[in-house]
Amino acid sequence: MDMKETVSYLIEAVRSRTPHQVITANPIMVMTALENPNYMNIMTAAELVVPDGTGVVWAAERGGNPVKERVAGFDLLHELMRVGESYHWRVYLLGSTPEVIQETASKLQKQYPGLIIAGFRDGFFGPAEDEEVINGILETEPDLLFVARGADTQEPWIAKHKSRLAIPVMMGVGGSFDVISGRTKRAPLAFQKLRLEWFYRLLKEPTRYKRMLALPKFAVKVIREKDRVTNNR
Repeated sequence: MDMKETVSYLIEAVRSRTPHQVITANPIMVMTALENPNYMNIMTAAELVVPDGTGVVWAAERGGNPVKERVAGFDLLHELMRVGESYHWRVYLLGSTPEVIQETASKLQKQYPGLIIAGFRDGFFGPAEDEEVINGILETEPDLLFVARGADTQEPWIAKHKSRLAIPVMMGVGGSFDVISGRTKRAPLAFQKLRLEWFYRLLKEPTRYKRMLALPKFAVKVIREKDRVTNNR
């Protein structure tokens, strides 16, 4: 589905109160899933996986099964907030630091006054506090839950608790709160059009280089798989 179809699909999910875990897939997550069976199970069990990373869009096209367009998680978050204004949806924000999450909640409420930011809390909690966090979320009766705790934590956390949470849209949003709060900047449009957002983030956050090592591995695997399929025909 393209962005418009994805949003329409999730509007219906909210209307029907059908729980959905939405995963915004990028190459790093795909490689993690290929190397970690538990993570693979989480991705395959998700109700909706969208092609967030430009590498995923490229891989789908090279593999002969192209997607309609990239559906970036950051943009999907804003599209859901925009359409949610007319429905007065309730939103819960979970993750990042206390300062960032508070600023994010404030800015989103100002940007989308028709929405209800029903609650928020930072992402600094462990398994022992999960019950308290879940109860706090459920008390606010949200339609949308956005979780920003890093891909290695947020998707497993949502998957583990989604049956208990039973929220129509539960989505991991990575560093989106940092951008919304103003702590960091999103890649300029030129980088986005050239599919180089990952390179911009690396320039801004050199410490991410270890995570980025998955990108060349992903590219090599896509090319080899394509060649293997071609040669076996």
